[in-house]
Amino acid sequence: MTDEEMERDYRSGLPGALGMIDTAISKIEAVILAMGVLLMALNTVINVVARFVFGNSIMFSGELNRILIIMITFAGIGYAARHGRHIRMSAIYDALPVGGRRVLMICIALFTSLVMFFLLYYSIVYILDLYSKGRVLPSLGLPVWIIYLWVPMGFFDYRYSILADRR
Repeated sequence: MTDEEMERDYRSGLPGALGMIDTAISKIEAVILAMGVLLMALNTVINVVARFVFGNSIMFSGELNRILIIMITFAGIGYAARHGRHIRMSAIYDALPVGGRRVLMICIALFTSLVMFFLLYYSIVYILDLYSKGRVLPSLGLPVWIIYLWVPMGFFDYRYSILADRR
């Protein structure tokens, strides 16, 4: 099955407006991930050139890469779940009959969703704690809590993607 066929099958899994919103979120995530990886690569290359050619590093390069890695990681977990790109251990699943597979997939989806809910909750608590402390990034001057906003968004999107998965 080609990527286009998989994408078409996926899009047809959710009806109407919900399917359109889900497809839009998926496309936005793909752009965010691609831009994040490209920006991180560009930032790293420019910093290496600046260090070896001009003898000085870009002072905010490490902070920018930290922001981009958090963004890519947590925006990517929902994207991976939505497109079935996450790692699966399927030995038990493959050995079960069709009915058992359905039950196992429902259990896995519910358990994973529950874990993501708790991680979502604790990530919000962590962000509120960072906000109350008023920490800022030294070079960029951004409040630290802002860069961690991707964490609860990623957990929420992953949780949503698992529950909405129609495959």
